[in-house]
Amino acid sequence: MVDAELNSNVASETADLQSQSMEKSRGLWAQAALQLLHRPKAIFGITVILLLYGGGILAPWLAPQGYNEQDLFAVRQGPSAAHWLGTDFVGRDVLSRTIFSLRTNLIITAASVATGALAIGVTLGLVSGYIGGKVDTLIMRIGEVFLAFPGLLLVILLAATLKPRVLDWVRSFEDATGIDGLVQWGVADYLVIFGALAAFSWVGVARLVRGQVITLKATAFVEATQVMGASTWRVMFHHLLPNALPPVIVVVTMGMGAIAGAEVVLSWLGIGIQPPVPSLGSMIREGQDVSVLRNASHLILPPIVVVGLLIFAWNLLGDALNDVLNPRQG
Repeated sequence: MVDAELNSNVASETADLQSQSMEKSRGLWAQAALQLLHRPKAIFGITVILLLYGGGILAPWLAPQGYNEQDLFAVRQGPSAAHWLGTDFVGRDVLSRTIFSLRTNLIITAASVATGALAIGVTLGLVSGYIGGKVDTLIMRIGEVFLAFPGLLLVILLAATLKPRVLDWVRSFEDATGIDGLVQWGVADYLVIFGALAAFSWVGVARLVRGQVITLKATAFVEATQVMGASTWRVMFHHLLPNALPPVIVVVTMGMGAIAGAEVVLSWLGIGIQPPVPSLGSMIREGQDVSVLRNASHLILPPIVVVGLLIFAWNLLGDALNDVLNPRQG
């Protein structure tokens, strides 16, 4: 009887603690959303991101022309009624290529963050912080190895060395399945760039999640859940992860701008997305000559302005989220 009453009391207390935690979590997110909508920098950042990336998603319908459509009678012309931002060296519409380049940037950025920071970083951070011991030591030492080298240089090295192999694999896949156009659509470039960026974007998130989990696993509601016999995965993903999310969201949001900029830099260096697939980095590379800057500045100004606006908007949104979700640090 005593054991039954004790178990009943523990179950009741656990349910109360879980209910309070969930209500507090829901209240936090609702309050954060309301506060975010009252901050001008958040509204500006969200508006710019939605406009730019929304245009990229709707590029096939919004762009005046195809990204590789040429008009050889209108080569390197300035802005006009027919071409609002002018044309490039082979008569392609600059506005259309800019819009399609935003779609490219969105695919790379979203895939890299979802795979590296969220899937790998959050999972390894949860495992490292909750299990601890040798597992924690192994994960953190691997992360320190990644942090010991300049991230962008390693991304460049990885992209440059893996690209020929991935390209051969995609061509073999085309031959085996009869699916044509994968190489032309830039599938190999997408895989290499998002894979390289994902491989180096997990460390910071994993360390942040680990620190949050180490603090949270000593709280009363987690200890009560463990006493009730909840599985390790349930404790980590159902109880610890929701409470560790606020700082992770801030870091990931700010990291979106860095990932977007990294894609542009890699394409600018010539090891990222390659023509004919449009990229903001390749557009900047094509128009970076001094003579082009003097005589046809319309070729380089649009991608530079778009990249600057995109990174600035992500940083503003991340700063606003930090003010809302971590008020003590604001």
